[in-house]
Amino acid sequence: MPGQHSVLVLCTGNSCRSQMAEGFARAYGADILAASSAGLSPASIVQPLTAQVMAERNVHIEGQFPKGMEIITTSQFDVVVNMSGEPLPPIPGAKIREWPVRDPIGQPEDTYRAVAHQIEGLVMRLILELRASTL
Repeated sequence: MPGQHSVLVLCTGNSCRSQMAEGFARAYGADILAASSAGLSPASIVQPLTAQVMAERNVHIEGQFPKGMEIITTSQFDVVVNMSGEPLPPIPGAKIREWPVRDPIGQPEDTYRAVAHQIEGLVMRLILELRASTL
């Protein structure tokens, strides 16, 4: 779609944080961005608590699944958001954003909810920046 920005969100396993960000981005910013997510070491599944917490916010991510870094070699991105805490290799043409978000794996539901709340705010801020073309 013309005027859309391609955004890739990365975390460690692509099972929690980046899946949440992708879900929020698709739900709230489909007019301005095309969101994808991936993990440095992708997990085998999206964590059930991730889907549960997102559904509580009326954002459904059932069709999403963990993907690896090969997405970088097959697609071009305007913005790459890194939540992994690890340095990324150069990604040609992409602006890199670092979001320090705690990994909720192995934590209680309340931690997943807090992480979802934090990510929702970060995604909304990114969407507003893209809409204002201040990126």
